[in-house]
Amino acid sequence: MIAEKMSTCAVTERLQESRDFYVRHFGAQIVFDCGWYLHLRIGRKTSELQLMERRESGPPACNPAGLMVNIQVADVDAEHARLTGAGLTPIMPIADHPWGDRGFALLDPNGITLYLYSSREPAEEFKAYFK
Repeated sequence: MIAEKMSTCAVTERLQESRDFYVRHFGAQIVFDCGWYLHLRIGRKTSELQLMERRESGPPACNPAGLMVNIQVADVDAEHARLTGAGLTPIMPIADHPWGDRGFALLDPNGITLYLYSSREPAEEFKAYFK
């Protein structure tokens, strides 16, 4: 199988709050919004997220424990300053990591961890793992 596209859809009980969060803080463009299903594009065409309101006939609301969405940005320090300046509180402080990035994490309204990072040169012990 060769997937032509892959994206994530989270079932939520906080659809409107999530919509506002991603539009306000991440400049998300609304691709589709029928009131209970929302398709967002964040940045490039390949960066998409769908959110679906919890429906009686559908799956339960997402249990985000352990779910992390990685968002690569050009300047993670600028994004950190912008988002903390807007009142968001990181759950993981900004730091350089030996595997080859500098990043921090925060939560969206659903409790999904968003890890924002910029690439860096990995430490020697991690270079062998890159293919």
